[in-house]
Amino acid sequence: MKYSLGAAAVVVIAFLTALSGVNEYFFYAAFVVLQFMVLATAWNILGGYAGYVNFGTAAFFAIGSYTAVVLFKWLGAPLAVQIAAAAAVSGLLGFGVGLLTLRLRGIFFAIATVAIIFIMETVMMNWRYVGGATGLQLLRPDVLQPFASYTRMLFFVMALLAVIAVSVARYVQISWIGRGLRAIRDSEEAAECSGVPTLKLKLFACTVSGALMGAAGAPMPMYLSFIEPASSFSLNYSVSALAMPMIGGTVHWLGPVLGALLLASIQQIVTVTISSEINVLVIGVLLVLFVVFAPDGVLGLFKKLWPRRS
Repeated sequence: MKYSLGAAAVVVIAFLTALSGVNEYFFYAAFVVLQFMVLATAWNILGGYAGYVNFGTAAFFAIGSYTAVVLFKWLGAPLAVQIAAAAAVSGLLGFGVGLLTLRLRGIFFAIATVAIIFIMETVMMNWRYVGGATGLQLLRPDVLQPFASYTRMLFFVMALLAVIAVSVARYVQISWIGRGLRAIRDSEEAAECSGVPTLKLKLFACTVSGALMGAAGAPMPMYLSFIEPASSFSLNYSVSALAMPMIGGTVHWLGPVLGALLLASIQQIVTVTISSEINVLVIGVLLVLFVVFAPDGVLGLFKKLWPRRS
């Protein structure tokens, strides 16, 4: 009950903020922070709960973006339809990838997910309908009322997606699904011997994770008014989606939220004050520091410093 009230409050605050007189750049930056929050939360469902490290985030994200572009160019579909379709297509991709790769473990699974990025990028580079390797310029439709600009509307949409993603991750964590995924992470052989449907749970996690990543990518073409393979399939998405839960903590749904708020906010500040090229360095430095000094992330550090409050 408390969580439901908190989630509703976040949506209302995001809506009121979008209607306020806050500087427009805030919404450009906040959109990116919220987008990474969705990606980090989605990654954690498979990578954190089940322990299967997925480096293919960029593939699911980009497929969601290209699905939205195809629907917009072909049918002029509204943004809500684009997001729903992107989630469905990326979820199906996640299910298919899961069938092919989830029998692999460790480094072999990680390498297989990286290969998905290059395969899908090659397909999009040779598909002229979506611009091929040179990309495609998009013309935004009219902004919906009561929003004053498209960026403000996209900020609210991404805030809503972030609430949905966190709610899904929280439900998975506290349900029998989460207990099964944690059993797989601790010892898959022991989980199988105990009757846990390991393959079904891993497929579920891969499908849900992929669907949320695709949904996060759907608004991106309208945010940039442009799409092209090199940036859409950038490995920065994969690295950031992995680093944020690691920094925040992978064992709890709150960890990716904290990691995204911390890391993505720092990245936006660095981009404005220094250079966008320093972003990867920031991720690397913070990841090394947390792995060495706080391997359980911000949440683990909090538990050590204030065990009673935890």
